[in-house]
Amino acid sequence: MISQKARYALRALVALTRAGEGESLMISEIAAGQDIPKKFLEQILLELKRSGIVMSKRGKAGGYLLLKAPEEISFGEVLRIIDGPIAPLPCLSKIAYRRCIDCRSEDDCEIRHVFAKVTDATRAVLDQTTLADAIGEVDLLEKAS
Repeated sequence: MISQKARYALRALVALTRAGEGESLMISEIAAGQDIPKKFLEQILLELKRSGIVMSKRGKAGGYLLLKAPEEISFGEVLRIIDGPIAPLPCLSKIAYRRCIDCRSEDDCEIRHVFAKVTDATRAVLDQTTLADAIGEVDLLEKAS
């Protein structure tokens, strides 16, 4: 499961995507519109800013805006920034690999082989789905109903 922090991060990024290219939103606007606690959102946006996903502007037209195009921000990237590795086992992680302490042989580990399939499928969806894709899918569903 992803953390509540990651869900808030994704919802904030969706709000910034919907605001439009080059448009900024104040923290209070995002917090109110997405029902996210403001103090928690501040921490999340700072983390996303340090990672180069968003930037902040000061002044009257200030706030946060996307630093990258929505087509370039994948769900997988955001989840790794906020929650860390996506893999359910440390021996399957791309960014925090370590051998399982009770493992005799990764090649012969039945558990690893099953979870490798799960991890590969999960990564494929998360790394290939962008903010733009997610918004496009929701918009299509809304038009169909």
